[in-house]
Amino acid sequence: MADMIIKNAYILTMDPSAGDIKNGVMVIENGMIKEIGTSTQCSAEKVIDAKGSVLMPGLINTHCHAGMTIFRGYADDMQLQDWLENHIWPAEAQLTDEDIYAGTRLACLEMIRSGTVAFADMYIHENKVAQAVNEAGIRAALSYGMIDFGDKEKADKELKEGSAFVKEWNGKADGRIDTMYGPHAPNTCSRDFLIRVKEQAVKDNVKIHIHVLETEAELNYMKENFGVCSIHFLKGIDFWGPDILAAHCVWLSDGDIKILAEYDVNISHNPISNMKLASGICPVAKLLDAGANVCIGTDGCASNNNLDMFEEMRTAALLQKVSMMDPTVLPARKVLEMATINGAKALGIKSGMLKEGYNADMIIVDMNKPHLTPVYDVASHLVYAASGKDVKTTIVNGKVLMEEGKVLSLDEQEVIDIAIQRSKELILKINN
Repeated sequence: MADMIIKNAYILTMDPSAGDIKNGVMVIENGMIKEIGTSTQCSAEKVIDAKGSVLMPGLINTHCHAGMTIFRGYADDMQLQDWLENHIWPAEAQLTDEDIYAGTRLACLEMIRSGTVAFADMYIHENKVAQAVNEAGIRAALSYGMIDFGDKEKADKELKEGSAFVKEWNGKADGRIDTMYGPHAPNTCSRDFLIRVKEQAVKDNVKIHIHVLETEAELNYMKENFGVCSIHFLKGIDFWGPDILAAHCVWLSDGDIKILAEYDVNISHNPISNMKLASGICPVAKLLDAGANVCIGTDGCASNNNLDMFEEMRTAALLQKVSMMDPTVLPARKVLEMATINGAKALGIKSGMLKEGYNADMIIVDMNKPHLTPVYDVASHLVYAASGKDVKTTIVNGKVLMEEGKVLSLDEQEVIDIAIQRSKELILKINN
């Protein structure tokens, strides 16, 4: 007997060899997809009737600072340097383990509610992030964010902490947690430190998560100090490869794009954060045309201010169209690929597609809504009309984390109440 059957669904498989299934059936067993088609001979302990809904791969958020939900709306409408140096970094210095734990649980709750099944995180107090992920039931690729600013003693300490985290949590939570190394950026980490991080990541067989060319200020800094931009600087130390997840990548030349594609680097596009901080526009269409793997992330809630990947998909599509002055650029299906298949490739997980033998990481989207009626094109509706609020069921690793709008893996009100309390106490500390 199988663990679960989902029937009567419009199945958006995102599998290029299968296509959509209009009245489909999904069989789930041992956390994996056992069968997918129009009928089954299996029986199951649990049956979900998804009539009038779309069953699709859960969305994958490839760049996040989950604990920053605690700063949602704290310092808005500012220049990036002012925002970081005078507000966010001083506030982060006051954060405790419990603040990060509360903020990450809130993030997991928000992601489960809005259809995200996996995320890549880079932040501090990362053991508490992992603990929250474990309890919430979501999937994640986690990294401790490391900065050395050229200080050898600090570099040693950061790498030691990053390495300890990688070893402690990799493969934990029934395989839902993968670990990565998280050097912050080329302008906040020294050359020697980045070389050491790459060597350690290769040795530990894990990936690396890093911010790259988010701002023009970074571009100018790298050119003034090293004579090259971040892309060429990192190429010069043999940093690039398919094991790298590079967030933002806004200030790219055509030559940079060629390098990223050539080395199979994974690029996380964060359109709303880039727009809010006026960082610029990532040349997504050019990257995709060059063959690069581009996925989507939200960034942290201090610069977004939510974790709704449906909103991120829509913004990504519209931003490329208007920046390229071409309405055919980044069509709906391509954006869905970025948020599912490409995200799974970036994190190295067998998700992002509904296919036999893949992780049972999926969501059910209720299409019986005024703003989703009528339906001419399902993919178009999911990108241009739907929101995270239309997700009614979220399943990760074959476990139902939310069903019919009720979160089962977390006590929703408790998570919200604790986050409010921690944020109040945090602001008091910051202001004193």
